[in-house]
Amino acid sequence: MRAVVVREPGDVRVEDVELAAPKAGEVLVRIAACGVCHSDLHLADGRLGDGRWPMVLGHEGAGTVEAVGEGVVHVAPGDRVVLCMIPSCGTCTACRAGRPTLCGPAGEAGVRGTLMDGTSRLSLPDGTPLQHGLPVDCFAERTVVAAAGVVPLTVDVPLWQAALLGCGAVTGIGAVRNVARPRIGERAAVVGCGGVGQQVIAGLVLAGASAIVAVDRDPAVLDLARARGATHAVDARVADPAAVVRELTDGGVEHAFEVVGRPETMRLAWDCLRAGGTAVIVGLAAVGVEAVIPAIEFLSDKGIKGCYYGSGNPSVELASLVQLAADGRLVLADVVTHLTDLDGIPDGLERLRTGAGGRTVAILDEAAAGVES
Repeated sequence: MRAVVVREPGDVRVEDVELAAPKAGEVLVRIAACGVCHSDLHLADGRLGDGRWPMVLGHEGAGTVEAVGEGVVHVAPGDRVVLCMIPSCGTCTACRAGRPTLCGPAGEAGVRGTLMDGTSRLSLPDGTPLQHGLPVDCFAERTVVAAAGVVPLTVDVPLWQAALLGCGAVTGIGAVRNVARPRIGERAAVVGCGGVGQQVIAGLVLAGASAIVAVDRDPAVLDLARARGATHAVDARVADPAAVVRELTDGGVEHAFEVVGRPETMRLAWDCLRAGGTAVIVGLAAVGVEAVIPAIEFLSDKGIKGCYYGSGNPSVELASLVQLAADGRLVLADVVTHLTDLDGIPDGLERLRTGAGGRTVAILDEAAAGVES
């Protein structure tokens, strides 16, 4: 099959690869559509640690089940599914504590670039093993994934939109619902309004925030944020955007979400807070990046929290997000600025690198993806 492979940092190409059949507890999925996310760019550029190559990229996808391994009963060939990048084991300490996004075996497999049994189903034609990207590797015509990472779609949402649920929506809305947990009427700022940031805004609208301040450098992105429910938009290029946010919200917000992954934007989110507020760091930072905040301000009872993949139960929450999308309460299509194919994914990564445009979605199976002409 054809897939997007990172041979080494900066060397991303579409080429032929081999895919083995699923083993017990695994599922073979034909990919209909996949979203291009900043996490893919970090992997492509080698910013998430050494040795994570050669690898098939992609972690935000949806498609159709083609085959299942022994013991898989919750999906069958022909089922439409969305992929989840944390196939939690259900038995480790974190899973038993109700924190499946921190599943130890799933995290170890993700770092190794393998499936849950520690091996790969991917290789180059010469037999060289390939790593599985996060470990969904859906920038490919097909993928083999752990059964726990496959969520059936029980309602009629087009697969090209459902693909966005697998990372952007579950991460952004989960950051609101599971980490910040705002009360109705509280105020929030969203620093970085790309694909995931727009879903943070959607989560805040669903939560009943009284003020939602979108902060970004791109005027078009800010316009989209306003259209999706942000009450204010602040150009991050002004001299002191945090001061503008505090002025708009009568002294600052209760909740600030950083969705970029840079030290300066983490500090910006912190500076948007009022006393007692909390900053939630959603953006993925590269290995070695450190953030600095003024320690004296802990006296004002301000806090900072991390968030990983929405910090909830992704498999359960994906099902609820699918229903919200089907009911029209969660809009997915408007964050997409570019539709492409497998060969266009490297260009989509370059747009992320330069900050041009919103979400890119690659259509790999037009008939299944459901894109209307």
